Amino acid sequence: MSVQYVKGVGPKRAAKLRRLNIHTVEELLYFIPREYDDRTNFSYISQCVEGQKVSLKVQICGYPSISRPRRNLSILKLPIKDESGRASLVWFNQDYIADKLTIGDTIFVNGKINRFGREIQIVNPIFEKGMDKVGKIMPIYPLTENLTNNEMINIMTNAIKDYGKKMPEMLPFYLREELNLMPIYESIKNIHFPKDKDSYNEARRRLVFEELLTLQLGLFLIKNRTKGIDKGIKFSRETNVDEFTNGLPFELTKAQKKVFKEIEEDMEKEEQMNRLVQGDVGSGKTIVAILAMFKAWKSGYQSVMMAPTEILATQHHESISKFFSDYDINCELLVGSLPAKKKEQVLEDLKNGDIDILVGTHAVIQDSVEFNKLGLAITDEQHRFGVKQRAILSQKGFNPDVLVMTATPIPRTLALILYGDLDISIIDELPPGRKEIETYAVGEDMIDRVNNFVKKQVLEGRQAYIVCPLIEESDTLDIKSAEKLYLSLKDEVYKDFNVGLLHGRMKPLEKDIIMDRFKNKELDILISTTVIEVGVNVPNANIMVIYNAERFGLAQLHQLRGRVGRGEYQSYCILINGSNSKISRERMRILQKSTDGFYISEKDLELRGPGEFFGTRQHGIPDLKIANLFTDMEILKLAQKKANEILEEDSLLLDEKHSLLRQNIIDMFKDRINDLIFN
Repeated sequence: MSVQYVKGVGPKRAAKLRRLNIHTVEELLYFIPREYDDRTNFSYISQCVEGQKVSLKVQICGYPSISRPRRNLSILKLPIKDESGRASLVWFNQDYIADKLTIGDTIFVNGKINRFGREIQIVNPIFEKGMDKVGKIMPIYPLTENLTNNEMINIMTNAIKDYGKKMPEMLPFYLREELNLMPIYESIKNIHFPKDKDSYNEARRRLVFEELLTLQLGLFLIKNRTKGIDKGIKFSRETNVDEFTNGLPFELTKAQKKVFKEIEEDMEKEEQMNRLVQGDVGSGKTIVAILAMFKAWKSGYQSVMMAPTEILATQHHESISKFFSDYDINCELLVGSLPAKKKEQVLEDLKNGDIDILVGTHAVIQDSVEFNKLGLAITDEQHRFGVKQRAILSQKGFNPDVLVMTATPIPRTLALILYGDLDISIIDELPPGRKEIETYAVGEDMIDRVNNFVKKQVLEGRQAYIVCPLIEESDTLDIKSAEKLYLSLKDEVYKDFNVGLLHGRMKPLEKDIIMDRFKNKELDILISTTVIEVGVNVPNANIMVIYNAERFGLAQLHQLRGRVGRGEYQSYCILINGSNSKISRERMRILQKSTDGFYISEKDLELRGPGEFFGTRQHGIPDLKIANLFTDMEILKLAQKKANEILEEDSLLLDEKHSLLRQNIIDMFKDRINDLIFN
């Protein structure tokens, strides 16, 4: 039902609520407060501590006084007392309050304690004669223009009163009883207006469990669809890759061997492989993918690898071709900038089976691309591609095995959610001999020293990246813009060097030209936004300077740092922190202390929460309204366990007791409805 019909809403307020993505009564009831104002902490005046927020039961014991220290400012002061002492209530520019209160009235107040000499004051307190707001835990909602928190409280009160009891109970009775979960009406009431802390915790536990169970069931159903229905290619066990690994100029790490063994076992099964390989920057994921391609080739199948940018695709094509130079393996590149005639030839050869391995950008998923016998589909830097693009790639053959690679380390339990339809492998060690990147966090007062250090390194033959968060200057944020920084550094600080600019608004071809120039040492310094976060290998670049480092997530800073340290030279990452906040300093310390991407991503999640940490939209993961994937890890594990148990007993949720749960999954996964097994 439209939210417009809730008492106190109407067409005008409904338009404001739509800005908060609230269209229906159900969406309103699930619009969870962002925090709470706990006004249950009652004190006596004599116990009041400066800066503390308290609730008091007091009596008005004197007449109000109004002073006007300057134009447009009036101060109203009202003396109060309780059995332990005296204080004053103080309001600014609210003289009308004097007419509402009389000597002898008993009132309840809530506010922050200030001390002026020996006098205790409560400034701009909430006050009332009854106990509607003081003495309770009050919700504070995310708001939009011209909508106050009080209006939101009134709307929510009416919605719960008139519609709360009509809410369907998604969770079957047996599950609520087994886990001792609050009924839905009680949960909704107590998540908005908790009776006390215990009621809030119980309400939240129930709603988080419901949300994570629905999410987990949906992901398992998608995974079961690919596992159950799709018979894959059973690659031959006889395809020994030892001849290839024995010829490598380096020894594979234990982690690489373990992960390839998992891939090999998948490839030899009848089911279609759907595996995610996670590995930190420089852990050697590409060689593992190359081993899988070699196995596919030996079994008589083609492979395809999709990368997010032309330059990264070109880099992969070069390294794969080099590794296979001793074999009769034809590896071709397909990118947007390829001349029409060459593109035509590639498409023809691919269709005829003359190409064994195709590397490219999302050009490889266009309709005109046809394979002869595709057996293995690989996507690199998966978080740059949506779920749909991954699906289109795997439809290019008859259920080819799918391998997904990412250098964005994600804590394993979170990865189970983000990639719930994939099995997960982790390369958790770096090849020996890689020099650790020295990381320094400095204030803006050190910029001159940083510039001199960069000049010294460039004069010794190295190259540097300088990254900042914005393309153009912002009126509202005092942060460096790439364009402004480029102009000032190019014309003043680094006028004797070749300086380039790279940002996301450039056309792909422009970006690739700039990146190629940097790679070929035609540019000494590259000033960029985060577009360089993924991928390109420039072994000669050994300095990464990041302006306004406080504006980036830790995982992103770690990714940017990974652009250097790829050659033989000692590399440096310099974080210029434009904030004095405690949390900002703590985040910089984490990066100085550790180069372990998994540890850093855990910390990032802890400090920023999952929403900012990882844009889940492109993963086809529905938005979570209440659960926090970091703090609710225990409930997530329980939801995963229960989802497995439910599907073991009722694999398509056809049992009557699961019908509402099934409907909930359909609602939650409406963007991926065709992937669900029971559709």
